[in-house]
Amino acid sequence: MKSISAKPIQIVPLGGLGEIGLNLMVYEYEERLLLVDCGVTFPAADTPGVDFVIPDVRYLLENRERILALVLTHGHEDHLGAVPFILPELPLPVYGTAMTLAILGGKLREHGLLEETTMVRVQQRDRVQIGPFSIHFLPVTHSIVDSSALAITTPLGTIIHTGDFNFDHTPGDGRPTDIYQLAEYGQRGVLALLSDSTNVACLGSTVSEQNARATLDEVMTRARGLLIVSLFASNIRRVQNVLELAVAHGRRVILNGRSLVTNVQLAQELGFIAAPPDLLLDVKSFTSLPREQLLVLSTGSQGEPNSSLARIASGEHKEIKVQAGDTVVLSSRFIPGNEQTIWTLINLLSHRGAEVIHEKSLPAIHVSGHAPRDDLKLMLALVRPRYFIPIHGELRHLHLHRDLAVGMGVPPENTLVATNGERIELDHEGVRKVGEVAHGRVFVDGKGVGDVGDIVLRDRLHLSQDGLVVVVLLVEKETGRILEGPKLLTHGVVQEENQQELLASAGQAVQDALVLGPKGMDFSEEEEVGIKDLALRALRRFFKRRLGRRPVVLPLIMEM
Repeated sequence: MKSISAKPIQIVPLGGLGEIGLNLMVYEYEERLLLVDCGVTFPAADTPGVDFVIPDVRYLLENRERILALVLTHGHEDHLGAVPFILPELPLPVYGTAMTLAILGGKLREHGLLEETTMVRVQQRDRVQIGPFSIHFLPVTHSIVDSSALAITTPLGTIIHTGDFNFDHTPGDGRPTDIYQLAEYGQRGVLALLSDSTNVACLGSTVSEQNARATLDEVMTRARGLLIVSLFASNIRRVQNVLELAVAHGRRVILNGRSLVTNVQLAQELGFIAAPPDLLLDVKSFTSLPREQLLVLSTGSQGEPNSSLARIASGEHKEIKVQAGDTVVLSSRFIPGNEQTIWTLINLLSHRGAEVIHEKSLPAIHVSGHAPRDDLKLMLALVRPRYFIPIHGELRHLHLHRDLAVGMGVPPENTLVATNGERIELDHEGVRKVGEVAHGRVFVDGKGVGDVGDIVLRDRLHLSQDGLVVVVLLVEKETGRILEGPKLLTHGVVQEENQQELLASAGQAVQDALVLGPKGMDFSEEEEVGIKDLALRALRRFFKRRLGRRPVVLPLIMEM
Protein backbone atom coordinates (compact mmCIF):
# COMPACT_ATOMS: atom_id res chain seq x y z
CA MET A 1 0.00 0.00 0.00
CA LYS A 2 1.52 3.34 -0.99
CA SER A 3 2.07 5.94 1.71
CA ILE A 4 1.51 9.66 1.16
CA SER A 5 4.32 10.42 3.64
CA ALA A 6 6.82 8.01 2.03
CA LYS A 7 10.18 9.35 0.95
CA PRO A 8 10.94 10.07 -2.74
CA ILE A 9 12.43 7.44 -5.04
CA GLN A 10 15.55 8.34 -6.97
CA ILE A 11 16.51 6.70 -10.26
CA VAL A 12 19.98 6.93 -11.81
CA PRO A 13 20.60 5.48 -15.29
CA LEU A 14 24.26 4.59 -15.78
CA GLY A 15 23.76 3.17 -19.28
CA GLY A 16 21.13 2.51 -21.92
CA LEU A 17 19.65 6.00 -22.25
CA GLY A 18 20.73 7.86 -25.37
CA GLU A 19 22.26 4.66 -26.76
CA ILE A 20 21.47 1.07 -27.66
CA GLY A 21 22.96 -1.39 -25.17
CA LEU A 22 25.03 -0.83 -22.02
CA ASN A 23 21.88 -1.05 -19.88
CA LEU A 24 22.34 -0.33 -16.17
CA MET A 25 19.68 1.28 -13.96
CA VAL A 26 19.97 2.21 -10.28
CA TYR A 27 16.92 2.56 -8.03
CA GLU A 28 17.42 4.32 -4.67
CA TYR A 29 15.05 4.36 -1.73
CA GLU A 30 15.80 5.21 1.90
CA GLU A 31 19.56 5.21 1.23
CA ARG A 32 19.46 1.69 -0.24
CA LEU A 33 20.36 0.96 -3.87
CA LEU A 34 19.04 -1.72 -6.22
CA LEU A 35 20.72 -2.36 -9.58
CA VAL A 36 18.77 -3.60 -12.61
CA ASP A 37 20.83 -5.13 -15.45
CA CYS A 38 24.47 -4.49 -16.28
CA GLY A 39 25.20 -4.91 -19.98
CA VAL A 40 27.75 -4.20 -22.65
CA THR A 41 27.68 -2.47 -26.00
CA PHE A 42 29.91 -3.22 -28.94
CA PRO A 43 32.67 -1.07 -30.44
CA ALA A 44 32.11 1.39 -33.26
CA ALA A 45 34.46 2.60 -35.99
CA ASP A 46 35.94 5.20 -33.62
CA THR A 47 37.03 2.56 -31.07
CA PRO A 48 39.48 0.36 -33.04
CA GLY A 49 40.76 -2.74 -31.28
CA VAL A 50 38.23 -2.52 -28.45
CA ASP A 51 36.39 -5.79 -27.79
CA PHE A 52 33.38 -4.24 -26.09
CA VAL A 53 32.31 -1.41 -23.81
CA ILE A 54 30.97 -1.58 -20.24
CA PRO A 55 29.40 1.10 -18.01
CA ASP A 56 31.53 3.31 -15.78
CA VAL A 57 30.57 2.30 -12.23
CA ARG A 58 32.49 4.92 -10.21
CA TYR A 59 29.23 6.05 -8.63
CA LEU A 60 28.49 2.51 -7.49
CA LEU A 61 31.97 2.02 -6.07
CA GLU A 62 31.56 5.23 -4.08
CA ASN A 63 28.30 3.86 -2.65
CA ARG A 64 29.11 0.16 -2.47
CA GLU A 65 27.99 -0.19 1.16
CA ARG A 66 24.48 0.94 0.22
CA ILE A 67 23.95 -1.49 -2.70
CA LEU A 68 21.71 -4.47 -1.94
CA ALA A 69 21.67 -6.60 -5.09
CA LEU A 70 21.68 -6.83 -8.88
CA VAL A 71 18.49 -7.99 -10.60
CA LEU A 72 18.60 -9.17 -14.24
CA THR A 73 15.67 -8.96 -16.65
CA HIS A 74 17.03 -11.42 -19.27
CA GLY A 75 20.10 -13.07 -20.74
CA HIS A 76 21.16 -10.79 -23.61
CA GLU A 77 24.67 -9.34 -23.66
CA ASP A 78 23.43 -5.76 -23.50
CA HIS A 79 21.77 -6.57 -20.17
CA LEU A 80 24.22 -8.90 -18.41
CA GLY A 81 27.48 -8.94 -20.38
CA ALA A 82 29.26 -6.50 -18.04
CA VAL A 83 28.43 -8.41 -14.84
CA PRO A 84 31.71 -10.40 -14.71
CA PHE A 85 33.65 -7.12 -14.89
CA ILE A 86 31.94 -5.39 -11.97
CA LEU A 87 31.53 -8.32 -9.56
CA PRO A 88 35.21 -8.41 -8.46
CA GLU A 89 34.78 -4.88 -7.05
CA LEU A 90 31.07 -5.15 -6.25
CA PRO A 91 30.44 -8.72 -4.97
CA LEU A 92 26.65 -8.53 -5.06
CA PRO A 93 24.00 -11.25 -5.01
CA VAL A 94 22.49 -11.60 -8.49
CA TYR A 95 18.79 -12.39 -8.99
CA GLY A 96 17.38 -13.79 -12.23
CA THR A 97 15.34 -16.50 -13.89
CA ALA A 98 16.69 -19.92 -14.81
CA MET A 99 17.87 -19.27 -18.38
CA THR A 100 19.24 -15.86 -17.46
CA LEU A 101 21.39 -17.22 -14.64
CA ALA A 102 22.45 -20.22 -16.73
CA ILE A 103 23.88 -17.87 -19.37
CA LEU A 104 25.49 -15.69 -16.70
CA GLY A 105 26.93 -18.76 -14.99
CA GLY A 106 28.87 -19.68 -18.10
CA LYS A 107 30.40 -16.22 -18.22
CA LEU A 108 31.27 -16.27 -14.53
CA ARG A 109 32.92 -19.67 -14.95
CA GLU A 110 35.15 -18.28 -17.72
CA HIS A 111 36.19 -15.42 -15.42
CA GLY A 112 36.77 -17.68 -12.41
CA LEU A 113 33.93 -16.04 -10.46
CA LEU A 114 31.25 -18.74 -10.39
CA GLU A 115 32.06 -20.28 -7.02
CA GLU A 116 32.29 -16.95 -5.20
CA THR A 117 29.12 -15.39 -6.65
CA THR A 118 25.72 -15.73 -4.98
CA MET A 119 23.10 -16.29 -7.67
CA VAL A 120 19.47 -16.38 -6.54
CA ARG A 121 17.26 -18.21 -9.03
CA VAL A 122 13.64 -17.13 -9.24
CA GLN A 123 10.63 -18.42 -11.13
CA GLN A 124 8.44 -16.22 -13.28
CA ARG A 125 5.76 -14.52 -11.13
CA ASP A 126 7.89 -14.95 -7.98
CA ARG A 127 8.07 -12.05 -5.53
CA VAL A 128 11.29 -11.37 -3.62
CA GLN A 129 11.94 -8.77 -0.94
CA ILE A 130 15.29 -7.00 -1.20
CA GLY A 131 15.55 -4.35 1.51
CA PRO A 132 12.76 -1.81 0.91
CA PHE A 133 12.18 -3.13 -2.62
CA SER A 134 9.58 -5.81 -3.35
CA ILE A 135 10.40 -7.30 -6.77
CA HIS A 136 7.72 -9.12 -8.77
CA PHE A 137 9.03 -10.97 -11.85
CA LEU A 138 6.51 -10.75 -14.71
CA PRO A 139 7.02 -12.94 -17.81
CA VAL A 140 7.33 -11.07 -21.12
CA THR A 141 8.01 -12.28 -24.64
CA HIS A 142 11.29 -11.24 -26.23
CA SER A 143 13.84 -12.79 -28.58
CA ILE A 144 15.28 -14.80 -25.69
CA VAL A 145 13.27 -17.06 -23.40
CA ASP A 146 12.71 -16.47 -19.68
CA SER A 147 12.64 -12.67 -20.02
CA SER A 148 11.02 -10.60 -17.28
CA ALA A 149 9.53 -7.23 -16.63
CA LEU A 150 9.91 -6.08 -13.03
CA ALA A 151 7.26 -4.61 -10.75
CA ILE A 152 9.36 -2.80 -8.13
CA THR A 153 7.26 -1.78 -5.14
CA THR A 154 8.28 0.54 -2.30
CA PRO A 155 6.22 2.38 0.32
CA LEU A 156 5.91 5.24 -2.21
CA GLY A 157 4.36 3.06 -4.90
CA THR A 158 5.11 0.64 -7.75
CA ILE A 159 7.45 1.16 -10.68
CA ILE A 160 7.14 -1.07 -13.74
CA HIS A 161 10.51 -1.63 -15.42
CA THR A 162 9.69 -3.46 -18.65
CA GLY A 163 13.13 -4.70 -19.68
CA ASP A 164 13.06 -5.69 -23.37
CA PHE A 165 9.64 -6.97 -24.40
CA ASN A 166 6.96 -7.34 -27.00
CA PHE A 167 3.41 -8.74 -27.06
CA ASP A 168 3.61 -12.00 -28.97
CA HIS A 169 0.29 -13.63 -28.13
CA THR A 170 1.26 -16.93 -29.80
CA PRO A 171 4.97 -17.35 -29.02
CA GLY A 172 4.93 -21.09 -29.58
CA ASP A 173 6.10 -22.10 -26.12
CA GLY A 174 2.87 -21.08 -24.40
CA ARG A 175 4.53 -18.31 -22.39
CA PRO A 176 3.14 -14.97 -23.58
CA THR A 177 3.60 -11.62 -21.88
CA ASP A 178 1.53 -11.51 -18.70
CA ILE A 179 -0.97 -8.85 -19.75
CA TYR A 180 -3.33 -9.83 -16.93
CA GLN A 181 -0.85 -9.03 -14.18
CA LEU A 182 0.20 -5.80 -15.91
CA ALA A 183 -3.48 -4.77 -16.10
CA GLU A 184 -3.95 -5.63 -12.43
CA TYR A 185 -1.06 -3.36 -11.48
CA GLY A 186 -2.60 -0.67 -13.66
CA GLN A 187 -5.91 -1.08 -11.85
CA ARG A 188 -4.24 -0.73 -8.43
CA GLY A 189 -2.15 2.25 -9.54
CA VAL A 190 1.38 2.44 -10.96
CA LEU A 191 3.62 5.27 -9.87
CA ALA A 192 5.95 5.15 -12.90
CA LEU A 193 6.55 3.17 -16.06
CA LEU A 194 10.06 2.81 -17.50
CA SER A 195 9.57 1.22 -20.90
CA ASP A 196 11.74 -0.17 -23.73
CA SER A 197 11.97 2.36 -26.60
CA THR A 198 14.05 0.45 -29.15
CA ASN A 199 11.31 -0.05 -31.77
CA VAL A 200 9.20 3.04 -31.11
CA ALA A 201 9.76 4.21 -34.70
CA CYS A 202 8.29 0.95 -36.09
CA LEU A 203 4.57 1.09 -36.84
CA GLY A 204 2.08 -1.65 -36.03
CA SER A 205 2.14 -4.46 -33.50
CA THR A 206 4.36 -7.48 -32.93
CA VAL A 207 4.57 -10.05 -35.69
CA SER A 208 4.43 -13.44 -33.98
CA GLU A 209 7.33 -15.85 -33.94
CA GLN A 210 4.91 -18.27 -35.57
CA ASN A 211 5.04 -16.10 -38.72
CA ALA A 212 8.79 -16.56 -38.92
CA ARG A 213 8.26 -20.30 -38.43
CA ALA A 214 5.77 -20.42 -41.32
CA THR A 215 8.20 -18.57 -43.59
CA LEU A 216 11.03 -20.92 -42.65
CA ASP A 217 8.73 -23.85 -43.41
CA GLU A 218 8.13 -22.49 -46.93
CA VAL A 219 11.86 -22.00 -47.50
CA MET A 220 12.65 -25.55 -46.33
CA THR A 221 10.01 -26.94 -48.66
CA ARG A 222 11.76 -25.33 -51.65
CA ALA A 223 15.35 -26.07 -50.57
CA ARG A 224 17.05 -28.92 -52.47
CA GLY A 225 20.71 -28.97 -51.43
CA LEU A 226 22.37 -28.17 -48.12
CA LEU A 227 20.34 -25.80 -45.95
CA ILE A 228 22.06 -23.39 -43.57
CA VAL A 229 20.00 -21.30 -41.15
CA SER A 230 21.89 -18.60 -39.29
CA LEU A 231 20.42 -16.84 -36.26
CA PHE A 232 21.31 -15.35 -32.90
CA ALA A 233 22.41 -18.06 -30.48
CA SER A 234 20.09 -16.65 -27.79
CA ASN A 235 16.93 -16.93 -29.90
CA ILE A 236 15.87 -20.21 -28.31
CA ARG A 237 12.26 -20.16 -29.56
CA ARG A 238 13.46 -19.93 -33.16
CA VAL A 239 16.02 -22.65 -32.56
CA GLN A 240 13.20 -24.90 -31.32
CA ASN A 241 11.12 -24.06 -34.38
CA VAL A 242 14.02 -24.86 -36.73
CA LEU A 243 14.61 -28.20 -35.00
CA GLU A 244 10.94 -29.14 -35.30
CA LEU A 245 10.86 -28.11 -38.96
CA ALA A 246 14.03 -30.10 -39.64
CA VAL A 247 12.28 -33.23 -38.34
CA ALA A 248 9.24 -32.49 -40.52
CA HIS A 249 11.42 -32.08 -43.63
CA GLY A 250 13.60 -35.11 -42.98
CA ARG A 251 16.85 -33.28 -42.23
CA ARG A 252 19.41 -33.96 -39.52
CA VAL A 253 20.87 -30.91 -37.76
CA ILE A 254 24.46 -29.80 -37.17
CA LEU A 255 25.02 -27.02 -34.63
CA ASN A 256 27.79 -24.69 -35.78
CA GLY A 257 29.15 -22.12 -33.34
CA ARG A 258 30.30 -22.43 -29.72
CA SER A 259 27.70 -20.04 -28.27
CA LEU A 260 24.91 -21.87 -30.10
CA VAL A 261 26.05 -25.27 -28.85
CA THR A 262 26.28 -23.91 -25.28
CA ASN A 263 22.87 -22.21 -25.34
CA VAL A 264 21.10 -25.22 -26.86
CA GLN A 265 22.60 -27.46 -24.19
CA LEU A 266 21.48 -25.08 -21.42
CA ALA A 267 18.00 -24.73 -22.94
CA GLN A 268 17.64 -28.51 -23.18
CA GLU A 269 18.63 -28.93 -19.55
CA LEU A 270 16.09 -26.31 -18.47
CA GLY A 271 13.28 -27.64 -20.66
CA PHE A 272 13.10 -24.78 -23.18
CA ILE A 273 14.22 -27.01 -26.07
CA ALA A 274 13.11 -30.55 -26.83
CA ALA A 275 14.64 -32.55 -29.69
CA PRO A 276 14.66 -36.24 -30.69
CA PRO A 277 17.86 -37.90 -29.47
CA ASP A 278 19.02 -38.77 -33.01
CA LEU A 279 18.34 -35.35 -34.56
CA LEU A 280 21.61 -33.60 -33.74
CA LEU A 281 24.86 -34.58 -35.45
CA ASP A 282 28.45 -33.64 -34.68
CA VAL A 283 29.98 -31.26 -37.20
CA LYS A 284 32.51 -33.92 -38.15
CA SER A 285 29.59 -35.96 -39.54
CA PHE A 286 29.00 -33.40 -42.30
CA THR A 287 30.01 -35.77 -45.09
CA SER A 288 28.20 -38.80 -43.65
CA LEU A 289 24.81 -37.91 -45.19
CA PRO A 290 23.64 -36.48 -48.52
CA ARG A 291 23.56 -32.67 -48.50
CA GLU A 292 19.79 -32.56 -49.01
CA GLN A 293 19.36 -34.41 -45.70
CA LEU A 294 21.35 -31.89 -43.67
CA LEU A 295 20.53 -28.60 -41.99
CA VAL A 296 23.32 -26.53 -40.46
CA LEU A 297 22.17 -24.22 -37.68
CA SER A 298 24.85 -21.56 -37.37
CA THR A 299 25.82 -18.34 -35.64
CA GLY A 300 27.45 -15.46 -37.53
CA SER A 301 24.44 -13.85 -39.23
CA GLN A 302 25.99 -10.39 -38.77
CA GLY A 303 29.06 -11.32 -40.81
CA GLU A 304 31.38 -11.02 -37.81
CA PRO A 305 35.00 -11.76 -38.77
CA ASN A 306 36.05 -15.29 -37.74
CA SER A 307 32.45 -16.26 -36.97
CA SER A 308 31.27 -19.71 -37.99
CA LEU A 309 29.27 -18.52 -40.99
CA ALA A 310 32.02 -16.14 -42.15
CA ARG A 311 34.46 -19.06 -42.26
CA ILE A 312 31.95 -21.11 -44.27
CA ALA A 313 31.45 -18.21 -46.71
CA SER A 314 35.19 -17.75 -47.22
CA GLY A 315 35.80 -21.49 -47.67
CA GLU A 316 37.92 -21.68 -44.51
CA HIS A 317 35.64 -23.93 -42.45
CA LYS A 318 37.28 -27.35 -42.00
CA GLU A 319 34.13 -29.43 -42.41
CA ILE A 320 31.23 -27.40 -43.83
CA LYS A 321 31.41 -26.38 -47.49
CA VAL A 322 28.87 -24.42 -49.56
CA GLN A 323 28.31 -25.14 -53.22
CA ALA A 324 25.89 -24.32 -56.04
CA GLY A 325 22.30 -25.28 -55.25
CA ASP A 326 22.59 -24.78 -51.50
CA THR A 327 20.37 -22.39 -49.54
CA VAL A 328 21.51 -20.05 -46.77
CA VAL A 329 18.95 -18.27 -44.58
CA LEU A 330 19.93 -15.30 -42.41
CA SER A 331 17.07 -15.42 -39.90
CA SER A 332 17.99 -12.20 -38.13
CA ARG A 333 17.85 -8.46 -38.66
CA PHE A 334 20.50 -6.24 -40.18
CA ILE A 335 21.73 -4.55 -36.99
CA PRO A 336 22.58 -0.89 -37.75
CA GLY A 337 26.32 -0.57 -38.22
CA ASN A 338 26.70 -4.16 -39.46
CA GLU A 339 25.23 -3.65 -42.92
CA GLN A 340 28.53 -3.70 -44.80
CA THR A 341 29.82 -6.88 -43.15
CA ILE A 342 26.47 -8.61 -43.77
CA TRP A 343 26.47 -7.67 -47.47
CA THR A 344 30.06 -8.90 -47.75
CA LEU A 345 28.95 -12.21 -46.24
CA ILE A 346 26.02 -12.43 -48.67
CA ASN A 347 28.30 -11.66 -51.63
CA LEU A 348 30.74 -14.42 -50.65
CA LEU A 349 27.97 -16.99 -50.23
CA SER A 350 26.33 -15.96 -53.50
CA HIS A 351 29.65 -16.24 -55.32
CA ARG A 352 29.84 -19.86 -54.17
CA GLY A 353 26.49 -20.53 -55.82
CA ALA A 354 24.20 -20.47 -52.79
CA GLU A 355 20.81 -18.79 -52.71
CA VAL A 356 20.90 -16.37 -49.78
CA ILE A 357 17.62 -15.38 -48.12
CA HIS A 358 17.60 -12.47 -45.67
CA GLU A 359 15.26 -9.85 -44.20
CA LYS A 360 15.82 -7.45 -47.11
CA SER A 361 14.69 -10.07 -49.62
CA LEU A 362 12.10 -11.82 -47.43
CA PRO A 363 11.13 -9.65 -44.41
CA ALA A 364 9.06 -12.37 -42.70
CA ILE A 365 12.17 -14.51 -42.24
CA HIS A 366 12.80 -12.62 -38.98
CA VAL A 367 10.61 -10.95 -36.37
CA SER A 368 11.87 -8.49 -33.79
CA GLY A 369 11.86 -9.09 -30.06
CA HIS A 370 11.20 -5.41 -29.31
CA ALA A 371 7.79 -3.78 -29.08
CA PRO A 372 6.68 -1.57 -32.00
CA ARG A 373 4.40 1.44 -31.51
CA ASP A 374 1.08 -0.37 -31.03
CA ASP A 375 2.66 -2.67 -28.45
CA LEU A 376 4.10 0.32 -26.61
CA LYS A 377 0.63 1.86 -26.62
CA LEU A 378 -0.79 -1.36 -25.20
CA MET A 379 1.77 -1.32 -22.38
CA LEU A 380 0.80 2.26 -21.53
CA ALA A 381 -2.91 1.39 -21.68
CA LEU A 382 -2.48 -1.62 -19.39
CA VAL A 383 -0.24 0.03 -16.82
CA ARG A 384 -1.75 3.57 -16.82
CA PRO A 385 1.26 5.09 -15.03
CA ARG A 386 1.28 8.40 -13.19
CA TYR A 387 4.79 9.14 -14.48
CA PHE A 388 6.54 7.94 -17.62
CA ILE A 389 10.27 7.67 -18.37
CA PRO A 390 11.36 6.08 -21.69
CA ILE A 391 14.46 3.85 -21.51
CA HIS A 392 16.55 1.61 -23.79
CA GLY A 393 17.13 3.72 -26.87
CA GLU A 394 18.89 6.57 -28.59
CA LEU A 395 17.70 10.11 -27.86
CA ARG A 396 15.40 10.12 -30.89
CA HIS A 397 13.75 6.93 -29.61
CA LEU A 398 13.29 8.37 -26.13
CA HIS A 399 11.66 11.56 -27.40
CA LEU A 400 9.36 9.64 -29.78
CA HIS A 401 8.31 7.37 -26.92
CA ARG A 402 7.70 10.33 -24.62
CA ASP A 403 5.46 11.89 -27.29
CA LEU A 404 3.62 8.58 -27.65
CA ALA A 405 2.93 8.52 -23.90
CA VAL A 406 1.56 12.06 -24.00
CA GLY A 407 -0.68 11.01 -26.87
CA MET A 408 -1.92 8.16 -24.67
CA GLY A 409 -2.99 10.58 -21.95
CA VAL A 410 0.04 10.95 -19.68
CA PRO A 411 0.32 14.66 -18.80
CA PRO A 412 3.44 16.20 -20.41
CA GLU A 413 4.69 17.43 -17.03
CA ASN A 414 4.57 13.81 -15.79
CA THR A 415 6.98 12.59 -18.49
CA LEU A 416 10.75 12.94 -18.48
CA VAL A 417 13.44 12.17 -21.05
CA ALA A 418 16.66 11.48 -19.16
CA THR A 419 20.22 10.65 -20.18
CA ASN A 420 22.92 8.61 -18.51
CA GLY A 421 24.21 9.99 -15.23
CA GLU A 422 21.21 12.18 -14.46
CA ARG A 423 19.61 11.72 -11.05
CA ILE A 424 15.82 11.54 -11.34
CA GLU A 425 13.57 12.03 -8.32
CA LEU A 426 9.89 11.25 -8.14
CA ASP A 427 7.25 11.43 -5.45
CA HIS A 428 3.59 12.36 -5.24
CA GLU A 429 4.46 15.95 -6.10
CA GLY A 430 6.09 15.22 -9.48
CA VAL A 431 9.10 13.89 -11.39
CA ARG A 432 12.27 15.96 -11.84
CA LYS A 433 16.01 15.95 -12.41
CA VAL A 434 17.95 16.78 -9.25
CA GLY A 435 21.59 16.39 -10.19
CA GLU A 436 24.16 14.25 -11.93
CA VAL A 437 26.55 11.47 -10.91
CA ALA A 438 29.81 10.18 -12.37
CA HIS A 439 29.15 8.09 -15.46
CA GLY A 440 30.66 7.14 -18.80
CA ARG A 441 32.10 4.24 -20.75
CA VAL A 442 34.94 1.86 -19.98
CA PHE A 443 36.68 0.03 -22.82
CA VAL A 444 37.58 -3.65 -22.57
CA ASP A 445 40.46 -4.74 -24.80
CA GLY A 446 41.67 -8.29 -24.30
CA LYS A 447 42.39 -8.70 -20.59
CA GLY A 448 42.63 -4.95 -20.05
CA VAL A 449 39.65 -3.19 -18.49
CA GLY A 450 39.79 0.60 -18.55
CA ASP A 451 43.41 0.89 -19.65
CA VAL A 452 42.38 2.05 -23.12
CA GLY A 453 41.29 5.69 -23.00
CA ASP A 454 40.71 8.53 -25.40
CA ILE A 455 44.42 9.16 -25.97
CA VAL A 456 45.06 5.52 -26.86
CA LEU A 457 42.06 5.46 -29.21
CA ARG A 458 43.19 8.67 -30.86
CA ASP A 459 46.63 7.14 -31.46
CA ARG A 460 45.05 3.97 -32.87
CA LEU A 461 42.89 5.97 -35.24
CA HIS A 462 45.90 8.03 -36.29
CA LEU A 463 47.89 4.87 -36.97
CA SER A 464 45.03 3.25 -38.87
CA GLN A 465 44.51 6.30 -41.06
CA ASP A 466 48.05 7.56 -41.68
CA GLY A 467 50.47 4.75 -40.83
CA LEU A 468 53.74 4.74 -38.91
CA VAL A 469 57.28 5.86 -39.71
CA VAL A 470 60.12 4.71 -37.46
CA VAL A 471 63.49 6.49 -37.81
CA VAL A 472 66.52 4.83 -36.20
CA LEU A 473 69.68 6.80 -35.40
CA LEU A 474 72.91 5.70 -33.71
CA VAL A 475 74.69 8.72 -32.21
CA GLU A 476 77.82 9.36 -30.17
CA LYS A 477 76.75 10.18 -26.62
CA GLU A 478 79.33 12.85 -25.89
CA THR A 479 79.22 14.79 -29.15
CA GLY A 480 75.81 13.95 -30.64
CA ARG A 481 77.55 12.97 -33.88
CA ILE A 482 75.63 10.50 -36.07
CA LEU A 483 77.46 7.18 -36.20
CA GLU A 484 74.88 5.30 -38.23
CA GLY A 485 71.57 6.12 -39.94
CA PRO A 486 69.07 7.49 -40.28
CA LYS A 487 67.30 4.26 -41.22
CA LEU A 488 63.58 4.49 -41.96
CA LEU A 489 60.98 1.76 -41.49
CA THR A 490 57.38 2.40 -42.53
CA HIS A 491 54.11 0.63 -41.84
CA GLY A 492 50.96 1.65 -43.71
CA VAL A 493 52.59 4.66 -45.38
CA VAL A 494 54.30 3.47 -48.59
CA GLN A 495 55.38 0.16 -50.11
CA GLU A 496 59.07 0.36 -49.21
CA GLU A 497 60.50 -1.76 -52.01
CA ASN A 498 58.94 0.59 -54.57
CA GLN A 499 59.76 3.84 -52.78
CA GLN A 500 63.49 3.64 -52.01
CA GLU A 501 64.14 7.05 -53.56
CA LEU A 502 61.41 8.63 -51.42
CA LEU A 503 62.79 7.05 -48.25
CA ALA A 504 66.30 8.15 -49.11
CA SER A 505 65.01 11.71 -49.48
CA ALA A 506 63.25 11.42 -46.12
CA GLY A 507 66.48 10.26 -44.52
CA GLN A 508 68.31 13.20 -46.06
CA ALA A 509 65.67 15.53 -44.61
CA VAL A 510 66.52 14.20 -41.15
CA GLN A 511 70.24 14.75 -41.71
CA ASP A 512 69.62 18.30 -42.97
CA ALA A 513 67.52 19.05 -39.89
CA LEU A 514 70.29 17.92 -37.59
CA VAL A 515 72.72 20.20 -39.42
CA LEU A 516 70.39 23.21 -39.43
CA GLY A 517 69.52 22.78 -35.78
CA PRO A 518 66.50 24.13 -33.89
CA LYS A 519 66.24 27.50 -35.63
CA GLY A 520 66.34 25.91 -39.06
CA MET A 521 63.35 23.76 -38.09
CA ASP A 522 61.33 26.65 -36.70
CA PHE A 523 61.68 25.86 -33.00
CA SER A 524 61.46 28.87 -30.69
CA GLU A 525 64.47 29.87 -28.65
CA GLU A 526 62.69 28.93 -25.42
CA GLU A 527 62.15 25.30 -26.44
CA GLU A 528 64.53 22.59 -25.34
CA VAL A 529 65.28 20.69 -28.52
CA GLY A 530 67.07 17.36 -28.89
CA ILE A 531 67.90 15.06 -31.77
CA LYS A 532 64.61 13.23 -31.35
CA ASP A 533 62.61 16.47 -31.70
CA LEU A 534 64.52 17.52 -34.81
CA ALA A 535 64.07 14.14 -36.51
CA LEU A 536 60.37 14.02 -35.64
CA ARG A 537 59.61 17.51 -37.01
CA ALA A 538 61.70 16.95 -40.14
CA LEU A 539 59.83 13.76 -41.07
CA ARG A 540 56.42 15.20 -40.30
CA ARG A 541 57.18 18.16 -42.57
CA PHE A 542 58.65 15.92 -45.30
CA PHE A 543 55.69 13.53 -45.58
CA LYS A 544 53.17 16.34 -45.38
CA ARG A 545 54.86 18.19 -48.26
CA ARG A 546 55.67 15.19 -50.46
CA LEU A 547 52.62 12.96 -49.90
CA GLY A 548 50.04 15.11 -48.13
CA ARG A 549 50.02 12.58 -45.29
CA ARG A 550 50.55 12.83 -41.54
CA PRO A 551 51.95 9.49 -40.37
CA VAL A 552 52.84 8.82 -36.75
CA VAL A 553 56.60 9.39 -36.46
CA LEU A 554 58.56 7.40 -33.88
CA PRO A 555 62.24 8.37 -33.52
CA LEU A 556 64.50 5.74 -31.90
CA ILE A 557 67.78 7.33 -30.81
CA MET A 558 70.49 4.96 -29.55
CA GLU A 559 73.52 6.49 -27.88
CA MET A 560 76.99 4.99 -27.69
